[in-house]
Amino acid sequence: MVAPILVFDSGVGGLSVVQALRHRLPGVALAYACDNAMLPYGRREDAWLVQRIRSVCQAAVAASGCRALVVACNTASTLALDALRECLTIPVIGTVPAIKPAASVSRTRHIGLLATTATVSRPYTLRLIQDFAADCRVTRLAADALVGEAERLVVGEVPDRVAIGRALAPLWEASAAEVPPLDTVVLGCTHFPLLRRWLAEAAPREVAWVDSGEAIARRVAQVVTAPDRCQAAGPSYATALDERLGKGLAAFGFAPPRWLQPG
Repeated sequence: MVAPILVFDSGVGGLSVVQALRHRLPGVALAYACDNAMLPYGRREDAWLVQRIRSVCQAAVAASGCRALVVACNTASTLALDALRECLTIPVIGTVPAIKPAASVSRTRHIGLLATTATVSRPYTLRLIQDFAADCRVTRLAADALVGEAERLVVGEVPDRVAIGRALAPLWEASAAEVPPLDTVVLGCTHFPLLRRWLAEAAPREVAWVDSGEAIARRVAQVVTAPDRCQAAGPSYATALDERLGKGLAAFGFAPPRWLQPG
């Protein structure tokens, strides 16, 4: 029996990590689970979220028979990794904003951080900045609206360029008069890389866009040294069924989602 690697997110953001996994591990067996009934996570209370994430992930792990869990959500990772590792017997790989790789590529030492409200000012994020980008100016921006635009994209709608431009505008305004200029932007939510084309179009100049997908895939390859392979569509699970979501997941190599009921 095939034991897939399970990718979990609150919504479709984890599909950007799926792309990175398929690139690094061609043919790898994957499963996908999302807690779309409770999207967005960023506006919910921390203690409630920890319990919810643990419950949903336990149900998804049991349903999929997976051999490893990738928590492809910055909010869930900063809150619930310890709780998940305590209650699961399989490896759990988390996600963190790509502050370290962004600092390594920035020439001007001025970095932008796009994330959700739940991530952008969290102590964990601030520690990453202190540990890996202490010599950089980091302009932080909560851009929650981009989550909805990524969700729209995956279900077949065209992202709203005006809404994207409006969400990004404070980043450029905050750095317009500063020297040195911002040259690198961290995509600190896994939803955001799905919008890379639209983000680049909305930028007033060329910048480097850095996300954590490749680092996650590299870590998975280290932890799961002999992953199962499968050419068939992988299973998917959702806490709220939506026909449009099924079509979106199919484009990423997954079967229509089955309803997932947290314990």
